[in-house]
Amino acid sequence: MDSIIQGIAIWALPVILAITLHEAAHGYVARHFGDLTAYSQGRISLNPIRHIDLMGTIIVPLVLFILSKLTVGTGFLFGWAKPVPVNFSNLHRPKYDMLWVAAAGPGANLFMAFLWALVMKLGLSLPESELTKPMLLMGEAGIEINVILMVLNLLPLPPLDGGRMAISLLPHAMARHFERIEPYGFMVLLLLLFTGTLSTIIGPSILFTVQMIAALTGLKS
Repeated sequence: MDSIIQGIAIWALPVILAITLHEAAHGYVARHFGDLTAYSQGRISLNPIRHIDLMGTIIVPLVLFILSKLTVGTGFLFGWAKPVPVNFSNLHRPKYDMLWVAAAGPGANLFMAFLWALVMKLGLSLPESELTKPMLLMGEAGIEINVILMVLNLLPLPPLDGGRMAISLLPHAMARHFERIEPYGFMVLLLLLFTGTLSTIIGPSILFTVQMIAALTGLKS
């Protein structure tokens, strides 16, 4: 039980920031390209409370983390925040600007992963103390959750960000057909998750990205 409580304490901040800032980034870029929907609803904010979904940001990640700790000994996390509302028709060039709005979320996760790597680097440079171990563990958790969210959201499956990016890049006729997948996208994602196929698909990309971040920040020589 102590290990579960410690794990929750280490993972809570990185998970909440990763999920909520991902959504805030979508709203910020949408505003830049002409859509004020998220701005008018107060969703362009660094305040996590504005983005937290009780079920997706707190209950589901917490339950999955505890169950995975009890059954396999390692924490597993999956969750979501309240989606930032974007009216793509308000964008200056809806089809093309959609690419940047969609890419903003994964981009924010990549940026945060680098910041957490710097937290780890700082922890390693300080004399060993009661502060440095939590810094290192939280930094490691921050890298992991942000890379997972980035790679997951880049899957070309509507309504994930990668799906939106694919719609933006495909010719109009193909994009219209591809959009029809969206109502079933979340069910497909859950099927991939519970059959273990999802980890097979995104695992190599997650590992490569973590190793790249470690190399670029000097965590791995």
